[in-house]
Amino acid sequence: MSLRAEFVMLASREGANVRDLCRRYGISAQAGYKWLRRARSAPEEGFADRSRRPHSSPGRTAEAVEAQVLALRQAHPSWGGRKLARRLRDLGEPRVPAASTITEILRRHERLDEAERIKHRATIRFERPQPNELWQMDFKGHFAHDAGRCHPLTLLDDCSRFSLCLEACADERGETVADRLVPTFERYGLPCCMLFDNGAPWGHGPDDRYTPLVVWLLRLGIAISHSRPYHPQTLGKDERFHRSLKAEVLQGRRFRDLEQCQSAFTAWRQVYNLERPHEALDMAVPASRYQPSARPYPASLPTIEYAAGDRVRKVQHAGRVDFMGRTWRLPRAFRGYPVAFRPTAQDGLWKVFFMTHEITQIDLRRTEDQ
Repeated sequence: MSLRAEFVMLASREGANVRDLCRRYGISAQAGYKWLRRARSAPEEGFADRSRRPHSSPGRTAEAVEAQVLALRQAHPSWGGRKLARRLRDLGEPRVPAASTITEILRRHERLDEAERIKHRATIRFERPQPNELWQMDFKGHFAHDAGRCHPLTLLDDCSRFSLCLEACADERGETVADRLVPTFERYGLPCCMLFDNGAPWGHGPDDRYTPLVVWLLRLGIAISHSRPYHPQTLGKDERFHRSLKAEVLQGRRFRDLEQCQSAFTAWRQVYNLERPHEALDMAVPASRYQPSARPYPASLPTIEYAAGDRVRKVQHAGRVDFMGRTWRLPRAFRGYPVAFRPTAQDGLWKVFFMTHEITQIDLRRTEDQ
């Protein structure tokens, strides 16, 4: 049920390829078009797990409106006046108070934390102009559940803030991340670039930013970027997503196991993408700004090929590679793969590439090996 609303939102966008979306979501075209017809003919009915609250009630009193505001605030304790007002309008309510009025209702009923309100300040935002140009990925700080620990894996589209992946993981290994990325790529396609921090499993610190996971992404044709060391604000959108996840899902709750964590994550991800107004999007929901990538996930990894003029060498054990009669060291993650050496305009300076990605540069004029 949780994926139906997401499917309808994406399939209803102008120019959407409905049959391709049906394939990505693993449903028949007949089922997909049935959901679309149902959404268009009776949008007030929604899906089975949605409220059947009427869209209009001429006899509603001011007390009833106030009670509705408080009920929505109870369901989303961290939402303020602007989010609540926008959500009420999205639900089709005929008489929605102004955001400032809703704020006063919350204050009057002691539903506001003034100390928390003071923390929020306007910020300057930078974002990619189109969906799938950049995805931000990170682990939120792990927390305990009754059977162990949960490591929340988050993946966010930079332009739309659409949550592409929110997974309750038992660890932070590269294999675990890859297992979660495959179904994400199958559903939403491949991004142009992905941004991570410098820690595992994306890197071994600022001096070695390549791991088997990163090499796998490069083989898929995805450019990779790492945040500036000790500057978490580089991943600011994903960090902000973590704050919302903590406030709206994790705070004050105790979970039995990873399965219960995942159930809570899945339910909230639907709310975040389809219901929760986002201030950075002029109070639109992320799904209204997102569309799947035109680059599909390939059935098999592409062949590694280089230009005819490249000097190709295979990386050996521990990252060693022989070139021009000397041994050079590359990141160990490239062990067993061919890399290309290309000369630059500067005499003796060569660039080293893995597929289309520049790994490093070597200088033949240096007396010691690099």
